[in-house]
Amino acid sequence: MDTSSLSSSAQAQAPGRPTQRLDWLDNLRIALTVLVVVHHAAQPYGPSDWWYVEGQPRTGALATLSAVDGAFFMSLFFFASAVFVPSSYDRRGARAFLKSRLIRLGIPVVVGALTIVPGLLYAYYTHYRGYPPISFPRYFTDVYLGLGDKPADWTGPSWPHLQFAHLWFIQNLLAYCVLYVLCRQAARLVRRRPDRVRFELPAPGHRSLLLLTSVMAAATFVVRVRYPLDTWVPFLDFLQVEPARLPQYATFFVLGVVAHRQGWLERFDARTGWVWLTGGLLGVAALFAAGADAPCFGPGGLNAPAALWAAYESALCVSLCVGLLTLFREAVTGGGRISRELAADSYAVYIVHLPLVVTVQYYLSGRGLSAAGAWTAVSGVALPAAFLLAAGLRRLPGFRRVL
Repeated sequence: MDTSSLSSSAQAQAPGRPTQRLDWLDNLRIALTVLVVVHHAAQPYGPSDWWYVEGQPRTGALATLSAVDGAFFMSLFFFASAVFVPSSYDRRGARAFLKSRLIRLGIPVVVGALTIVPGLLYAYYTHYRGYPPISFPRYFTDVYLGLGDKPADWTGPSWPHLQFAHLWFIQNLLAYCVLYVLCRQAARLVRRRPDRVRFELPAPGHRSLLLLTSVMAAATFVVRVRYPLDTWVPFLDFLQVEPARLPQYATFFVLGVVAHRQGWLERFDARTGWVWLTGGLLGVAALFAAGADAPCFGPGGLNAPAALWAAYESALCVSLCVGLLTLFREAVTGGGRISRELAADSYAVYIVHLPLVVTVQYYLSGRGLSAAGAWTAVSGVALPAAFLLAAGLRRLPGFRRVL
């Protein structure tokens, strides 16, 4: 995730107050970054989704963990990244804001798509696709970039093999930031009274959150009639989009912008947040208790199971996002040198962690570990390695401005 919107170590400007550090939001960012690494460490050992390493032992508990993570954690990333977009725009203006987004978001996407992603896909291509041996340079030009002839027996999922992997989030965040600038510029053109009083919206209560859940569930169900989970669409032949989760991601980005403008991070009633956190945790516990008997995670189509899961997932999304924001604001408020360093490294960790995770997964393949044991080992090795690598990269000349 891009923490540049949160960056400068999560500073916020509440209406009428001086800029202050939000240590609790730093701590939330660290926790979410850890969850991303742990989530990817579980991919070959639980869910049936495609992954870079195949043929591994699986367990239903990790499939459930993956489904729970997917229900909320990237939506919360979009919210957290959007919270400080307005203040960054206000400080810099449209031109400088866009330039900073292109540096912080655009450069990692381009560099990662030319280095990290082709390396991962080449390993998968040579291990599992069954094509004749090929060198990496030839794979990169002929297959990844599509400059060679398309094989007659090509099995996809797309040609050329060019993808953005986990960098899709940075891509989408950049697109949302561009849309935000366009909306601000459009509002400036149509505004007739620049000095008009800005209305203060009350912080969301139970009724507003229930309405949000219902609307998001309905939109999610409608989209998934055509686009089930894990269906990716190349929008404008560049932007990698998963329509099945678009209602959640776009909604929480907008909510992050509004939360900043309305001071909701400070004004939101903690009692409401605790209730929703409790509901979310009970919903998670119910899924783990159901185990193999749980409904199919993420069905699509025009049917009752799809509608049920869209509603359940949307309820988990809202309750866990609201609940975790409340938990960290109220209880995980400590800040120090270590936590600030980890928070500053979190963006770079998101970018570099995947090749570390996949490398360890390849190394452990065929060594007789159970699914839970392999997942624990991958997480235990890749997580500290990613933070150490990120800390080192951020200290290299030229890297700090981007990372």
